[in-house]
Amino acid sequence: MCIINLIMSRITPSLLPRISRLLNEVGVHLKLARLRRRYSSEIVAQRAGITRRTLSKVEQGDPAVAFGVYARVMQVLRLEGDLALLGADDELGRKLQDAGITPKLRAPKRASGAKVETVQGRD
Repeated sequence: MCIINLIMSRITPSLLPRISRLLNEVGVHLKLARLRRRYSSEIVAQRAGITRRTLSKVEQGDPAVAFGVYARVMQVLRLEGDLALLGADDELGRKLQDAGITPKLRAPKRASGAKVETVQGRD
């Protein structure tokens, strides 16, 4: 049984402390929004199609919870308009654009085992 738990557990990549704090703040804001509306955790979880435990993880800012779950909770709380604000003020992107720096293009795909024949020009 212990081996199964080790195999089934998910490993989440570590986040920078600043990002963890931001996620915690988002969770706190969502919890406060729920409490201001006087919605129980059971009602919000049911309307979002998640369990109360998952809602608790959202309200704690757990990074392992899918972004779509955060969006569904925001929808239940009628805060989905705030999603449009994500990345809206892309200060770094505008600076890069103004500097004329272009992002690197992807490398061309490799031929997968097939021989590529070159056609020589006819005389």
